[in-house]
Amino acid sequence: MKNYKFLTILFSVIGLLLVSCGEDMSLPLTDTNHRIIVTSEMDFENRVSVNGHIDFGDISRGVVSRLWTLPGGTDVSVIAENGESTSSKKVIKGIFYKPGVYNVTLNQTFGGDVFSNDDSTEPINGRVLDTTIVVTVLDSLRADLKLYYVNDDGSTGAELTLADDAENELTASKSVRLTYTTIGEEDNVIWSSNGGKPDMINTTLNEVDMRFNKLGSWDLDFLASRFRPRDADTISFEKIIKVIPSTEPVVLERILERDGFVALEFSRDMDLTSLNPSNFSVRLENGGTTLNPTVTEAILDANEENVVLLGFDTERMYDNDIAYVSYSPGSMTTADQVEADAFTDVPSTSAGANANFYETTGIDFGFESTTAQNRDGGDWPYQNWGGLWGEYDIEINSAQPRSGNQSMYIEYRPFGGMIMQANANFQLTVGQEYEIGYWIYIVDGIANAPTGTAASDIRFYANNWAMGDWATTVFSSDMPTGEWIYQNFYFKSSTDAEISWLIRGFNENNADTIRFYMDDMSLSEVELRP
Repeated sequence: MKNYKFLTILFSVIGLLLVSCGEDMSLPLTDTNHRIIVTSEMDFENRVSVNGHIDFGDISRGVVSRLWTLPGGTDVSVIAENGESTSSKKVIKGIFYKPGVYNVTLNQTFGGDVFSNDDSTEPINGRVLDTTIVVTVLDSLRADLKLYYVNDDGSTGAELTLADDAENELTASKSVRLTYTTIGEEDNVIWSSNGGKPDMINTTLNEVDMRFNKLGSWDLDFLASRFRPRDADTISFEKIIKVIPSTEPVVLERILERDGFVALEFSRDMDLTSLNPSNFSVRLENGGTTLNPTVTEAILDANEENVVLLGFDTERMYDNDIAYVSYSPGSMTTADQVEADAFTDVPSTSAGANANFYETTGIDFGFESTTAQNRDGGDWPYQNWGGLWGEYDIEINSAQPRSGNQSMYIEYRPFGGMIMQANANFQLTVGQEYEIGYWIYIVDGIANAPTGTAASDIRFYANNWAMGDWATTVFSSDMPTGEWIYQNFYFKSSTDAEISWLIRGFNENNADTIRFYMDDMSLSEVELRP
């Protein structure tokens, strides 16, 4: 018995209208035996929830007799019309009671030789066809949660008690590891807590961390869902985590631009009343320009009280500025009354400062769902330039992810290079300024890297060639290896266009194989210093 891939479009009945104009006219028609089978879930891989149903239709031409057969006994599936496992009707409704993968079969006898499929050009030499439709019956979606403390070294600690009002104590700025398993094949998961950072995590990863900075007792909500067949499981706990004061030093985790302010992101919430702008000094650098504005304002971000915002009377920070911030010993303390230590000339970063535009597109910026396992296929196809541009290898693997579970591993072969295209399109807006960023982890191959015009590099181009090359990372012998480093570049779009990236690698003058990983690509709308 053969399996067939069926049409994804339901056929309409076409009526022929014979018109007479003063004399009788007739159109001779030759009926053709033709197999056409449809299902109500054919566009969704014939998946159904347990106790759900699928309609099966035989709209073939020339059928003399037919027999539908559903799998198993009546405890597995039945035909709604008769409660049995077989039927000779044109359309039947199959109801499935147990999870699993099942074959629904149709035996047809035609009045003559029959075309087996809609694209067949010749009929088969026979009148009987057997068809198998594979149906996947999914169990009701059910989730099982476990929460753990996260040790200071990042390892998984003791398990938390899952119950309302458990108030598992957690020191401010520490994290909880959220894990789940499911029955029923979810395609989306959301964790949320008003006290968490971030307060919502939308993911399909089975393990994520949520940090808690704010003192108090906090609820936790979990939602697992699938789009088709639609189902969901929601689990909620009230006051499951109680955040208590810390005696540990507060850590300045990063400095970035936020709405023109210089934003200082600390490891836990800060006390607004302890902030004094005179305790801070800021130097802004941009190319050859250096500015020393006076800090006149020090406030907390309205949505994140672990972020201190520094403002100026006559100046602001732009996305492509580098801010060097110093804090002299003053009164700044955390919300749990731990004094902040002094720091000097800590530079800002643009990594993660703005929303990643790729998140609203099909670009697999974190390589979590990319299918390419080599340069010749999948979501990052080779562009067939020939010559040195095909002398590379790529693989998506879990050996060295910066975040998530996967990253892209790339090898430039000796005297080689690459050209591949990103896996989806996105829209650029003329006049809009952007930052393109990505992280690379260099394994080796740069010790003897050539310099100047012979240098090995990575370059991003718009696939429509409407703009020049941006985001050029030049490999040099003094670059760090064995760690993730952020690469970022700014540009103003010269066109309204839907594009994807061409990613070009050049290693023509290097006798060594350059090996590196790439992860967490980003594209952000920014405002650059005029």
